[in-house]
Amino acid sequence: MRLGRIALDGTKIKANAPKHKALSQGHIEKLEVQLRDEVQVLLQKAAETDVADDKDGFDLPDELARREQRLKALAEAKTKIAERVKPRDGQAQQDCQDKVNRREPQRQTGKKPRGPEPKAPDTGAKADDQLNLAGEESRIMPGHDGFVQGYNGQAAVDVEAMLIVAATVSQQTNDKQQVEPMLSELEKLPETLGQANALLADTGYFSVANVRTCEAHNIKPLIAMGRDSHHQPLAERLTPDAPEPDTDDPVVKMAWYLKAREGKARYAKRNCTVEPVFGIIKQVLGFRQFSLRGLDAVTGEWKLVAMAFNLKRMYALAGA
Repeated sequence: MRLGRIALDGTKIKANAPKHKALSQGHIEKLEVQLRDEVQVLLQKAAETDVADDKDGFDLPDELARREQRLKALAEAKTKIAERVKPRDGQAQQDCQDKVNRREPQRQTGKKPRGPEPKAPDTGAKADDQLNLAGEESRIMPGHDGFVQGYNGQAAVDVEAMLIVAATVSQQTNDKQQVEPMLSELEKLPETLGQANALLADTGYFSVANVRTCEAHNIKPLIAMGRDSHHQPLAERLTPDAPEPDTDDPVVKMAWYLKAREGKARYAKRNCTVEPVFGIIKQVLGFRQFSLRGLDAVTGEWKLVAMAFNLKRMYALAGA
């Protein structure tokens, strides 16, 4: 097998972490209010009794210390949540800036950009941001069936052989941050396999930085910039390709190529390669949740799953 076009996709996989061990930002804030109120009540009681132990054997210093310890633990949990949302905030701010930058050329020509002006994203921890006490390295991930406590499993699939050539696991919910790590994984492959010449990915991976990263790795980016209609009118399908733009901007060149017939045909291979791989892993192999805990452990587990899929695929390719 020689590397050629590589299709990239990801899926959210549940972590081995009980839900009842999760602590949300909103719940933390409620507990803090409750504990601070209880501390004030205990201090008032201490002032009234003026003794360490009352007649009921109620140890005021011990009760106060217990609540202070819980408040400290809650503060540490909030700090961890705040650190975890920083990459999300940074990506949201970058996405907003990318939208602003894409509208700038229209302004320079004197035209009013279409659509509403991009709004600055809300940043910081939200009430439903959680810290899982049983699996602290897992994250809340948006999936097809709602939000799950888990990880972001990524796979790069060779379009021709339909074999997984690289697999990674991330704590980041946004696929835009997965292109650079996956290209680094592809560079680790044996030289005898050759070098990938194109990367196919859906709109979830699109960013100006990712397009330029592919160019820097001498890989042609075919990353969807939006959701196109699956049923184009016949007249549009028969329309000749527009002239190739005379520009050095890799994003403009990629946008043109994706609209050209050759680019459409090459990108169309993504749906019938990488997406079936995830379907087989979940439906046929039955892998829907990690058994291990911790990022290093689940990364090894995900690579074993990729190996299991490849063995099954190679058996089919051999015609056995």
